Amino acid sequence: MRINPDSPDNTLHNTLCRLAAGEIGSSCFAEPLARHSSWKIGGPADLFVEPESVEQIAELIRFVREQKIPLVVIGEGSNLLFDDSGVRGVVMKIGHKMSKIEVSGDIIRAQAGAWVPGLARKAMQAGLGGLEHCIGIPGTLGGLVLMNGGSHRKGIGENIVQVSVVDREGDLRHLSREQCEFSYRRSALQNSGSIVVGAELCCPVKERPQIRAEMLADLCERRGKFPRKLPNCGSVFLSTAEMHQTFGPPGKIIEEAGLKGLRIGAAEVSQQHANFIINCGGATSADVLRVIAKIRQIVSEKIGFDLCCEVRYVSPQGEILPAHLKADELGLSGK
Repeated sequence: MRINPDSPDNTLHNTLCRLAAGEIGSSCFAEPLARHSSWKIGGPADLFVEPESVEQIAELIRFVREQKIPLVVIGEGSNLLFDDSGVRGVVMKIGHKMSKIEVSGDIIRAQAGAWVPGLARKAMQAGLGGLEHCIGIPGTLGGLVLMNGGSHRKGIGENIVQVSVVDREGDLRHLSREQCEFSYRRSALQNSGSIVVGAELCCPVKERPQIRAEMLADLCERRGKFPRKLPNCGSVFLSTAEMHQTFGPPGKIIEEAGLKGLRIGAAEVSQQHANFIINCGGATSADVLRVIAKIRQIVSEKIGFDLCCEVRYVSPQGEILPAHLKADELGLSGK
């Protein structure tokens, strides 16, 4: 455990020291969040924790609720933009220490920290289909379930039987697929205060060679379409049915607006795929937000449609919101 003696708030620091001394998993102070972001952007977290069990998660939840300390829960940080100031409070990462996967018949039970491509491969090895669209998604199961993530307009919710969560009171609950209310890139789990700790999925039996061929085709398509050499968060803007039908996907809209290569600071709209913003080296959260604001402004002027972000911005106070809301704030302030 690393301690930051220069914390500006000694009361908070002392409270976090008490938390770190408890049974909550491994922890350290002043951990740079850029290390836990696919964008490689983000300042330090006051306290960074990696729990190893549901019990440790529940203990941490109860503590921060009683002490009124901000808490941010992350997986691999593949869909998050951390502020350069970091987070004043606790960042809890549910990752490889909670990544167990079990297969029984056509049922897969996995902890929230399971790496999504690894989960898809595990399903393939068991001769189970339905997760082929997940093979190229660089994140953990918890985040995928929360956002009903997927590709090719499919979502993980299609295979969900039950989701296990720790609620805001620190109690373990099991929610049915219906209770999760999955829709396109959304679920009732968002903004519920509950933390996904595991899921049970039902996957149809399928021939392994067919599953493998579909996965290889997906990965080949991704290699050809998406930037892979420089840090990025994947798709920045959300595609909706209305937008897709009228104007096409976000990447096409942004490209037709002439914005490929748009650069502010070290953040740039990818020349390879316009719905990706890459970190060319040393990009700040403000750089990315200004690029997002500029894209939204120009697209709105050209076609009268407001692009909304799939990626989430994490404020220093621990608030998580669609990145375009923060980008609009920066744009209006002129900063």
